[in-house]
Amino acid sequence: MQLTRFTDYAFRVLIHLGHRPGELATVGALAAEHGISRHHLTRVVHQLGQKGYIETVRGKGGGFRLARRPTDIRLGDVVRDMEPALELAECFRPGETSCILLPACALKSFLADAGDAFLTSLDRHTLADLVRAPSRPAPAKRPEAPHR
Repeated sequence: MQLTRFTDYAFRVLIHLGHRPGELATVGALAAEHGISRHHLTRVVHQLGQKGYIETVRGKGGGFRLARRPTDIRLGDVVRDMEPALELAECFRPGETSCILLPACALKSFLADAGDAFLTSLDRHTLADLVRAPSRPAPAKRPEAPHR
């Protein structure tokens, strides 16, 4: 299973905003920072706004910021909202499949279960989990100098 770039970019936007609570970000700055097409990122930001993850501020000095607390943004919900046609195989697209096994094939139900398990696993995590400062390893001890 592979998520689309659209969802990947949505996570990048949310993580960026999660690390800077209350700060406004701009499409231009994020596009340059991540090496992403400004046009594509504009579509991502628009979708995040429509789904209520971010709010936009218009005008000079405007931009966008999180509309919810990071603890209220479940990762599974982000995937569901950014990947409305999350299909694991051709048989999930009614009328577009050429598979002759479909009427008697159990694979579709197994894949559906796997997809549900994937999203359920992501539902156990929030944006807050992604933006927590990782614990730093303890500094390495210097070897003691030999006694003279």
